[in-house]
Order: sequence, then structure tokens, then C-alpha cells
Amino acid sequence: MAHRSLIVTAVAAEADSVSAGLGPHLGGPALLPLPGGLVLRRHTAGTDAGPVRVDVLVGGVGPASVAAATGTALTSAALTDPDAPYGLVVSAGIAGGFLPLAPLGSVVVSASVVAADLGARTPDGYLTVEELGFGRSVHPVPDALTGRISAVLTAGGLPHAVAPVLTVSTVTGTAGRAAELAGRHPGAGAEAMEGFGVAEAAAAHGLPVVEIRAVSNAVGPRDRAAWRIGDALESLRHTFELLSSTVLVEPS
Repeated sequence: MAHRSLIVTAVAAEADSVSAGLGPHLGGPALLPLPGGLVLRRHTAGTDAGPVRVDVLVGGVGPASVAAATGTALTSAALTDPDAPYGLVVSAGIAGGFLPLAPLGSVVVSASVVAADLGARTPDGYLTVEELGFGRSVHPVPDALTGRISAVLTAGGLPHAVAPVLTVSTVTGTAGRAAELAGRHPGAGAEAMEGFGVAEAAAAHGLPVVEIRAVSNAVGPRDRAAWRIGDALESLRHTFELLSSTVLVEPS
């Protein structure tokens, strides 16, 4: 049976870095259309563990858009190729990092995927959807999975942290907002906009999920001159080059 992983990014520049990292071990991608105008970049190779397919999908910005795109890809695979199911779903891209845990250019591997602003503000403070009595706001990631990824990145000399990754619908742009999020989510490593949407879609299909983010800027006041998007995209490429010969080609 073929082993397959689905990697979902928000935008094409992130997908380009992921595909560039996969290329040396898994070859260049074939482009496969999906319903709704989506396109999979499929990397295919034979390995000692058997045939491998790693698909890369540009899912769009924000949790709703990326959840719909991820769900489309997973449902399409289940209907058209049931003998080669996905074994892992990865939300990947660049992100803001919480200093000092996640400096610019480093990578954050999600210990959990957290919908950081899914809840309610009350006179007594913020309430999560769990506290309100409906829904969930956290997808824990198995320690065995994060441990495998961390070991590969350590061996490859890539600075990284294993920590919660927050999903927000509005990117943080002030010190006050950064402090609020850090206070509500102690130990958070990064902030992005898509991980929880990918995790919800993966959970609906009973699949493990992890979020991997390369840090392009610090969470806090917006300072475009300090952003290092190119460095973060290179860290993302390096990450998936390392994983393409290890975690992504090993059955989960």
C-alpha cells in the first residue's frame, strides 16, 4: 500500500518552498486538479518503505478557507484512491514567533494546534468554547509524532521548538495583544492563521495532524523592516528536505 502525506499551505510561496524541499528526495511534482479549482502538487517516489506520495495543497488564507480546501482534498482522495489513504496531514508555512522561544529563522513544531480567539469576551475575561459548553479549541499532537520530527530537525542542525501553535483570524500587531495571547497560552511558540482549520478537516477524517511553522517575524508590534520572510521560507524548505527522507516517507 502506498504511503501518502498531505501538506497544506496558505499561499503559493509557502508551497513553493515545501515542494523545493521535497524535490531532492521525491522528485518534481505533477499537478492534479481538484474540485473547486484547487490543484495538488504530487511528489511520488519509490522508497525502501514502499511507494510514497506527498501532496502539497495551497489551501488559502484563514481557518475557514483552508478547512474547506483540506476537506476537499481528503474527500477526493478517499473517493478516487481508497487503496492509498493519507497517513498524515501537515499544516505548513511561515508565522510570527513568540520571543524568546521562537526567534526569527527558527521552526516551531506544534505540540498542539490552538484556536486562540475562538470563544467569547466577557466582563470577567475571555472564555474558550470549551468553557462556553460547545465545540473545541485545541487539537493535541501526539508526542511520538512531534518527537520524530524534532529528532530529524535536531540531526539536521535546524533550530526549532516544540510548542503550541496558535491560530488567529486577526494577526497580532500590538504589544498588548501579544501579551494577552502569551498570558492565555503559556509556552506558545508561534501564531498563524490556518492550522486549526487544517486540524479540524484532518480530525473529521480520523487522521493525525501536525503544524510546522518557520518564523518570519516576532509576534507583537508590526515592524515590516524587521521581517525576514526570505529566511523563513528557506527554513521551511530546509525543514521539508529533512523530513522528505524520514517522517514523510514512513508509515504513521
